[in-house]
Amino acid sequence: MKKNIIVSGSLAYDKIMDFPGYFSEHILPEKIHMLSVTFQVNSIKEKFGGTAGNIAYALSLLGEHPVIAGSIGHDYKRYFDWFAKNGIATDDIKIIEDDFTAGAYITTDKADNQITGFHPGAMKYSSALDFARFKPKETIVTVSPGNLVDMINYPEICKAAGIDYIFDPGQALPVLDGEKLVRAIDGCLILMANDYEIELITAKTGLNKAALQKLAKAIIVTQGEFGSLVTTQTEECQIPAVKPKQAVDPTGCGDAYRGGLLSGLVHGKSLKDSAKMGSVCASFCVECYGTQDYRFSKAEFDERLNGI
Repeated sequence: MKKNIIVSGSLAYDKIMDFPGYFSEHILPEKIHMLSVTFQVNSIKEKFGGTAGNIAYALSLLGEHPVIAGSIGHDYKRYFDWFAKNGIATDDIKIIEDDFTAGAYITTDKADNQITGFHPGAMKYSSALDFARFKPKETIVTVSPGNLVDMINYPEICKAAGIDYIFDPGQALPVLDGEKLVRAIDGCLILMANDYEIELITAKTGLNKAALQKLAKAIIVTQGEFGSLVTTQTEECQIPAVKPKQAVDPTGCGDAYRGGLLSGLVHGKSLKDSAKMGSVCASFCVECYGTQDYRFSKAEFDERLNGI
């Protein structure tokens, strides 16, 4: 039986700006204690982003209909119009009328150095999803970076209800202490992280990967161009990255991977085969500038999947 997919995480507008020079040429090391600089950018582009939005978008391309558990600000209309265009439901997204949607303001120089400002806005508010209406055995949840209350509480709710969940702390790791991480990882279906994040998790919890493996049923470590490492309590396998036609922008590829992975899992595929779907989905994302700008047909997806 195909499962409900609940995607908990952030919704954000990303403002992406290009600086035609080098940041280092405008920063005087001896004056770093009184820094005051201005960077005039060549262009600014607004993209739809946030972990929940990006994962839901990937799922929609694969024909899935996820439930988004996230909060958005009073400037939600553009994002909701985009979701409607892509057949993504907005019913469970909590609208915060007295705040803005979360925003990332990213400036990149000619050396690909980045300066980013982030305003959490509506993300400060819990999505307060009612899990009681979902049948536990017919539901899978991914807890991705977003509201911290949700990231702490939703794993506990899932465990109490008997709902399978993926714990994917990502960008929230700096503000999650070791005790909270251990509680969330303990009992999860999958612990998701990239190779840097898994090292940070082991440092914060004091547990090595073998010890973490005793808490989580599986661990998936994404490794960029080197693919991903899937480890269960009985085996370990390397999933290759799918080579894109051209590598344009890696931003959002991890979320695309998660969308492919989730789609495979809800269709009853093995963890290994689901991870391969994640790898294929990520390969399309890296070909485009922006986290929700890529497209693919079923035939195109299947062609790459069959090539792994």
